[in-house]
Amino acid sequence: MADQSPETVVRSFLEALERLDTTAATELVADDILYVNRGLPAVRGKAQFERAMGMLDTYCDDFEARIDHLAVNGDIVLTERVDLIGRGGFRPAFWVCGTFEVRDGKVVVWRDSFDFVNATLACVKSLASMGLRRITG
Repeated sequence: MADQSPETVVRSFLEALERLDTTAATELVADDILYVNRGLPAVRGKAQFERAMGMLDTYCDDFEARIDHLAVNGDIVLTERVDLIGRGGFRPAFWVCGTFEVRDGKVVVWRDSFDFVNATLACVKSLASMGLRRITG
């Protein structure tokens, strides 16, 4: 894996998450991974990361990371994307900016930033859409 470019590692990582294959995603992170979802507690180390990703397995049956822009500078990969996280008909879509630091073919730092208001509105919109589908069904 060390011979893969940082961009390839990040794309492979996000693709694993889209498949909800948290085992494959975890294989692409370093033992000392730092995962920060801005505004939420930081996750440090592979064991905590595996627990955090277990939430994806438990509460989601759908995840998509639509990359709008991606930039690479050495071992740093920046993504501007729209994430869709779903369960059943609930599928909010919200803007996310991610910074990935890659070393020796592994993600060592993953920082995501998103707007809580935008994410909350996406949840409300998704719930409203579910309600309309139920009514017009």
